[in-house]
Amino acid sequence: MKKIMFLIVVLFSANTVFSQDMKNFKLYNPEENAKEVIATKVKEAKKSGKHILIQVGGNWCVWCARFNDFVTTDKSIDSLVSVNYVVYHMNYSKENYNKELLKKYKFPQRFGFPVFLILNEEGELIHTQNSEYLESGKGYDKDKVTAFFRNWSKNAFDASQYNEN
Repeated sequence: MKKIMFLIVVLFSANTVFSQDMKNFKLYNPEENAKEVIATKVKEAKKSGKHILIQVGGNWCVWCARFNDFVTTDKSIDSLVSVNYVVYHMNYSKENYNKELLKKYKFPQRFGFPVFLILNEEGELIHTQNSEYLESGKGYDKDKVTAFFRNWSKNAFDASQYNEN
């Protein structure tokens, strides 16, 4: 009986702690004009020679919080992102679904959340990534996430990377 009570307390505590973390998770801004922000990100990408990474999700999304934590706490992945991408977190919630933009980007919400859009420096969609393929258990797989970021970086599209000798 003590083991069962201990297990219940541990599970309840873990759920409470995670719930509190979600209360503080405010990565997405429902009030933002995403179209204007993306236009700014396109200008930034042109200047910096990077692609644009749009993470679509919401402050309600557990997997969005997990991905953000995973990427920002792993220094090698965080560095990979900052060197290769201009990043934007586009809101999807009852307050603002950004329907017109999601239509423009071919309805990426069909994959669930988070979903990742890669735009080139002209603001054109070049890839939509279902985050399910980057997951492992209740988190993310470092090798898969690293490969995703490397394979869709601007450098990956440089023909000189593929010269055959």
